[in-house]
Amino acid sequence: MLTITDLHSGYGLSEVLKGVTLEVPDGKLVALLGRNGMGKTSLCRSIMGLDPPVIRSGSIEYNGTVITGMSPFKIARLGLGYVPQGRHIFGSLNVVENLSMAQRSPSEGNKGEVWNLERVWEMFPRLAERKSNGGAQLSGGEQQMLAIGRALMTNPGVLIMDEPSEGLAPVLVDQLGERMLDLKKSSLSMLLVEQNYSLALKLADMLYVMENGKVVFAGSPEELDSSEDVKRRYLGVGV
Repeated sequence: MLTITDLHSGYGLSEVLKGVTLEVPDGKLVALLGRNGMGKTSLCRSIMGLDPPVIRSGSIEYNGTVITGMSPFKIARLGLGYVPQGRHIFGSLNVVENLSMAQRSPSEGNKGEVWNLERVWEMFPRLAERKSNGGAQLSGGEQQMLAIGRALMTNPGVLIMDEPSEGLAPVLVDQLGERMLDLKKSSLSMLLVEQNYSLALKLADMLYVMENGKVVFAGSPEELDSSEDVKRRYLGVGV
């Protein structure tokens, strides 16, 4: 389980996260919603130990180990996989090289299946067709597949995805949703940061909503969908 407790972090004199508390239970998909600039990416970066932002107080634990302040490579080795906003694949490397460089043996927290090239080809057949192409030659949707596949090759216990549907055509968003449902069935724990309300509602076991660096809602998909005030005030849904 990934647990964040009263986390405060920021950039310079600016505090971005103002006491965030949430958890990702084993085998569950937790979605984090909120408008741009509310601190969602800062939370992802804080979890992964990436600087900036700087953590000022609070704690992050993964399977009972405090990872607050730990080096990013140590956090990754413990079993946290990360799909960053903007994909950040290596454009000069081909698909196989992008995937192979990330391959790691399963972590102790990995209770799902083992990921290798063959398993990624099954999940994303299009990548198999493009495996000799350079990352810069891929479409936006293919690059997103590659970013997810690369994170899966680390064989994580928790997969953190920051805005994976951003910039994708609706048909590709639907395909992404299907692949993420497949990942759920494999019992992989996931933290999904999204602005696509419909996608998050379809996939999540539990949802959080952030506003100005604070969690303003935590509940089930049914509870969020029935809360017109939360949707209107914090997500702009139904306005």
